[in-house]
Amino acid sequence: MIWTRLHRFRILERMNGYTYDTEDMIFALATPWGTSALAVVRVSGPGCIGALQRIFSRPEALGKSDSHMLLHGDLIEVQSRQAVDEVLLSIFREGRGFTGEESIEISCHGSMAGVESIFALLKQVGMRPASPGEFTFRAFMHGKMDLTRAEAVMEIVSSQSKLAHSLALGRLEGNLFALIEEIKQQVLHALSVVEVQLDYAEDEISGDVDFPFTLVQEAKGRVDTLLGTYEIGKLYGEGARIVLTGSTNAGKSTLFNLLLKEDRSIVSDVHGTTRDFIESKTVLDGIPVRLYDTAGLRDSIDLVEQEGIRRTRRLLGEADLILLMLDGTEHDEQSVMQHHDLLRDPRCIVVWNKTDLTDRKPLAGSYPLSAKRGEGFSALRDEMVARLRKDAKRPDGQDVVVESARQHDELVRAHGALDRALVLAHEEVPLDIVAVELGEALEALGTLTGEVASADILEKIFSGFCVGK
Repeated sequence: MIWTRLHRFRILERMNGYTYDTEDMIFALATPWGTSALAVVRVSGPGCIGALQRIFSRPEALGKSDSHMLLHGDLIEVQSRQAVDEVLLSIFREGRGFTGEESIEISCHGSMAGVESIFALLKQVGMRPASPGEFTFRAFMHGKMDLTRAEAVMEIVSSQSKLAHSLALGRLEGNLFALIEEIKQQVLHALSVVEVQLDYAEDEISGDVDFPFTLVQEAKGRVDTLLGTYEIGKLYGEGARIVLTGSTNAGKSTLFNLLLKEDRSIVSDVHGTTRDFIESKTVLDGIPVRLYDTAGLRDSIDLVEQEGIRRTRRLLGEADLILLMLDGTEHDEQSVMQHHDLLRDPRCIVVWNKTDLTDRKPLAGSYPLSAKRGEGFSALRDEMVARLRKDAKRPDGQDVVVESARQHDELVRAHGALDRALVLAHEEVPLDIVAVELGEALEALGTLTGEVASADILEKIFSGFCVGK
């Protein structure tokens, strides 16, 4: 997919919130800010190789170098000709690199003072700092990737588990784009059959020209299958919030540490030890999880503890999953009912803790556990994962999964249009009306891949990228 120059100009003209002039030479740090052994500075834009010759110790070698070559040398001051840093240049000629333009990646030492000195040199030779997402935007505009691949770049960068990374990598390699293209071809074929009937009289057409119900139904089914992957894709991409709650001294902090496999939260027999929530990250069977150990729920005159309980209740409202911890040595049927609101909450899993210290029969439907010894933990963890997945199967790293809300919305639009087309065709509504719905489906699929994306959509996507991508 390659934009025409006029189309590119119109999009860029409207994207006035960001400096997205693709004729400029741009630069950005591609590695994180901070002291390190090495850093990588990206440079891209027409003429950037020639500009860099002015500040490189081996200008002739750089000018004659082929694409995908490495050059060792120094970056030097324009006036004094003093060395600023020893570097390794990775050279990409026009059409060969990530952006589709001539570009260079400068591997330098990771001193922040040194990186800033390199930035100053690049400005001296006519380059400007890149805006967020500008490198990927240029790759998109030069036809190096479609919009699903562009979004996958940031999905990979922000992935929080190996499985999320693998799923995003599949999208970057084009598995989602390829599937959307196949669906588009099916819809396009169906539309062409309809348009033949609109353009020619029945006696002028040879062969079968009945409405292509099977073709449209197959396309709709494939869109429906993709839509079904969104919740699981969102779960593995964005992760889930799990809040541990319950009365004081029920074992929340012990379970918190067990889930993290480290002593993160203070464990004590003293009631009210946790007075504010403690937050940490972990992964459950490939699902990124943000875990919260909260202040115990009880009546308290302590103002600090009251504030901790107030924050706990706020977190409960935002949770994807709630673990209600009950102390099996103390709780009876009457004391359990103080948590009646949580017991009715579909997000809640009741954990009957301290089974190693009591012979009391666990509450019906609860998960017996000794958080201290880890007994019963496997069954609880499996239930947590099953609840988060909502009974969906664990995706394979090669599965085509939709994670982006924008992509989901366009698939919903395409699905609705295909459904309406089928209904209208069954009711034998005039074919020109049916053709409009098929065209709507094509437009939605084209917007999904970026073929007909507006400037507003592009700006929203790329402005959310990190600088250097």
